[in-house]
Amino acid sequence: MSSPRIMLTSVVLALSAFSPAGAADLYPWRNHDAPFGFAPMGGTSMAAYRGDLVLARAAAGANIPMIMSGASLTRLEEVRAAGNTAWFQAYLPGDTGTITRLIERVARAGFDTLVLTVDVPVSANRENNVRSGFSRPLRPTLRLAWDSVLRPRWLVGMFLRTLLVHGMPHFENMGARIPLITHLDRGDGPRDRLAWTHLELMRRLWKGRLVLKGVLDPEDARIARESGVDGVIVSNHGGRQLDGARAPLRALPAVAAQAGGMAVMMDGGIRRGTDVLKALALGAQFVFVGRPFLYAAAIAGEAGVRHGIRLLSEEIERDMALLGITALAQMTRERVVEASGRER
Repeated sequence: MSSPRIMLTSVVLALSAFSPAGAADLYPWRNHDAPFGFAPMGGTSMAAYRGDLVLARAAAGANIPMIMSGASLTRLEEVRAAGNTAWFQAYLPGDTGTITRLIERVARAGFDTLVLTVDVPVSANRENNVRSGFSRPLRPTLRLAWDSVLRPRWLVGMFLRTLLVHGMPHFENMGARIPLITHLDRGDGPRDRLAWTHLELMRRLWKGRLVLKGVLDPEDARIARESGVDGVIVSNHGGRQLDGARAPLRALPAVAAQAGGMAVMMDGGIRRGTDVLKALALGAQFVFVGRPFLYAAAIAGEAGVRHGIRLLSEEIERDMALLGITALAQMTRERVVEASGRER
């Protein structure tokens, strides 16, 4: 999904440094050291060796949150132990027993924030995965074998190393433990029956912070607020679910207007420091970034992820200086205009 063409206005003021206190002012839950974290990404450990742990350690070292995907190939207990800033993101069916068991497990592991993703009631028609041979269940094919041979660093350093040290990768947090080579939908049951009553059940059972991810409609934000949710993540799942879904940046202002006391966050399309600042100006208090940090982990492991964090943090600092602001709270809507020149 393409983001709307929005440009930043500039003002001529003295250069000023990024203030971490600004992030704390905007983001009420925790004093993170940057206004961004890692979005949940399933199967991360197929891109980088022990990829979930790599991201969790890098995030904890930088004091930013990493949202662990429910479709992870690493046990959630291991990820939380590796990084105390990790949140857990769940895909849940409309089943009381499954919901209760997972919440109890996540609480025992020590997570303080639970994220429920609601924009995947059914799996999307991901034609790019079909073309590349990466389907569920994962089946060995000549195409996959050839692609693997062409990438010896991945084949030896990630895949074969994983098989030798840890055995066949499994989806570890979807209810039953499911081998990667079998069908994922055997796990936690159908999600098309998930309803607001199940969210209210989660709110009663879960004592930590509860976040709803996949919100694009302001009416859903209102219902979430009335259901006791602590925060929402405006997201269209990276544009990989419903083709033609609205870009999160477009949906953000209307959702923020319905938020009340909830924290408003956003993911999707964040690639540069200016992207972060645009989201903050349009109503987000925090953003999450996915693929760029996954690529960094695949290329250079934890060191690559730390480098990516530095790059994005430095860009935000530089962009703030060029805008003449000294705190993220000063990044207001008046500082953005549409490409047509009309102010938001």
